[in-house]
Amino acid sequence: MNIAALSQASNEARGLAMDAIAACKSGHLGLPLGAAEIGSMLFGSALHYNPADPHWLNRDRFVLSAGHGSMFIYSWLHLAGYDVSLQDLKDFRKLHSKTPGHPEFGETPGVEATTGPLGQGTGNIVGMAVAAKMTAARFNTAAHTIIDHVVVGLAGDGCLQEGISNEAAAFAGRFGLDNLILFYDSNNVTLDAMASKTQNENTALRYQALNWQVWTVDGHDLAALAQAYAEAKSAKNHQPKLIIAKTIIGKGIAEVQGTSKAHGEGGVKFVDEARQKLGLPAEKFFVSEETKAFFAAHRAALQKQYAAWQTTFAAWRAANPALAQILDQGVARNNGTAEEIAALIPAFGENKLASRVSGETCLNAIAQARPLVISGSADLHGSTKNYIKDAGDFDIDTPAGRNLFFGIREHAMGAILNGIAYYGLFKASGATFLTFSDYLRPSIRVAALAKLPVFYIFTHDSVGVGEDGPTHQPVELVSALRCIPNLEVIRPGDAEETAAAYGRAVARKDGPVALILSRQNLPSLDSIPVATRRNGTLQGGYIARQETAPLTAIILATGSELSLALEAAKEIGDGVRVVSLPCFEIFERQSAKYRESVLPAAVTKRVSIEAGRTGLWWKYVGTSGKVIGTDTFGLSAPGDIVMHEMGITKEAIVAAVRSL
Repeated sequence: MNIAALSQASNEARGLAMDAIAACKSGHLGLPLGAAEIGSMLFGSALHYNPADPHWLNRDRFVLSAGHGSMFIYSWLHLAGYDVSLQDLKDFRKLHSKTPGHPEFGETPGVEATTGPLGQGTGNIVGMAVAAKMTAARFNTAAHTIIDHVVVGLAGDGCLQEGISNEAAAFAGRFGLDNLILFYDSNNVTLDAMASKTQNENTALRYQALNWQVWTVDGHDLAALAQAYAEAKSAKNHQPKLIIAKTIIGKGIAEVQGTSKAHGEGGVKFVDEARQKLGLPAEKFFVSEETKAFFAAHRAALQKQYAAWQTTFAAWRAANPALAQILDQGVARNNGTAEEIAALIPAFGENKLASRVSGETCLNAIAQARPLVISGSADLHGSTKNYIKDAGDFDIDTPAGRNLFFGIREHAMGAILNGIAYYGLFKASGATFLTFSDYLRPSIRVAALAKLPVFYIFTHDSVGVGEDGPTHQPVELVSALRCIPNLEVIRPGDAEETAAAYGRAVARKDGPVALILSRQNLPSLDSIPVATRRNGTLQGGYIARQETAPLTAIILATGSELSLALEAAKEIGDGVRVVSLPCFEIFERQSAKYRESVLPAAVTKRVSIEAGRTGLWWKYVGTSGKVIGTDTFGLSAPGDIVMHEMGITKEAIVAAVRSL
């Protein structure tokens, strides 16, 4: 390791961060300056990567969990040779630039995860490490090792104070993720004050108690950082690794370094003098020829490693064509179309099944044919019914297992699922009761923003849960999830709609899907052909009951209330249409012609019913219609009694239609 070259690169990276943040008068100076030596050690010596192939399967993954320090990752990606130019650095935080305010997946080559919400990255790296273990277990052979990389993260006090990081660390320690190395930028400062204002814990002891191996080093000592990293990487002891790097926040700007003022752009007015003291010329966005030459030589060395791996990979591919086909499908996120996947599930016939129960059948039928589908639950497999049978459990000695036991850690479950999706091979899903979905809502939001193809299985979907009472009756949460852009929320009304919902969830490539499933049994809607129910669900909405007389009224319903709508329509008369609307988001992407065919604008006599908040339904029923639902919390009683008490009944639908 060339200490002199890396020290020079560290200071030049500091200069790039100062210049970019000063230019836009916005951003965070503290971490890019304080952790510069960590960056130079990683990108100039330790990490295995190839800027020419940023999606290389066996690259080391690096995630900046403390995403507010985004100029750290942008500077090092530029110096390392990724497609991040000096002009991109000059465009920091400008509209449509490659260098947005926080790192965003898919926007910048080399950025592995969307970070910004503190602590998310600490869960993402755990998910990536899980995915790496699973990938190695499935695809490495005795003759060829194609996966042996590590996953590296950089977090600060803000990340480690967030509860999600402790959940994720506990999971990582329990499942022995020794391919995971987390750097803790420990500078004793938070945004408002010195860290001692809000914390007095011994972080090393906490992580050791969670079965992590821990080092504490001077974060500005390149040799010490490199030694700790080498020891961490080589220790295959079923323990994740934490390297506590003691740093000076904002190092290089004497007026603010080591204080909370270094967090934002408070040091900008001092950068010219600071650059001079660092030995940088007056020229802004300066990178010396020596640093350029150093990284060019480093890239050449990395390219040799990459080429050697490609030789091994080609030999592996030739020797294992069946495995190679599965791997290619995973890389392409190609599980087939929703119709193809739903076709794997036999028709249910007459039944009376809770959609969580029919969902169990759907998941297992799909999993038999799609080996990269995996599933996990937050200690609720017995209730959420999403255990993949005969597929094994992921654990230290069984990393090929397809069932993840997250424990009672919904928040970490969300971020870990995202990490698995960022990794890029597996179709990951996780389950809990719908009433607990808010525990992982921040991760769901990031999944939607980053277009991650994960799916969630949320059961016990309404006041129909019954006796558990209002704490477990999620009256507002279906609507709340529908408010997240790019999240498809599907609430099926029977087993066949559930089959289609699972087909869509496994097929989708460009964002997450939330399946909203019932605890109580739902009648089989045999008056509607199976193909109509499945195809209609895949269009988001469809005519579940066609009128046989001139159309006078439309009843809209979803989930368990669809059967009530059908019963009510029979009683009202032949001129009533029933529309099943299991997914608003998919329906609204259909053509105007299709939507008009289902919900003709001329028919304003409309009633909707759903056992939840009423607000979002008004866009479908209009000001002339009526919405049946509940805008209060639930009650503790058997589910049918709660439904009746809250007016979510067939009789209420009949009365509402007749009153219009």
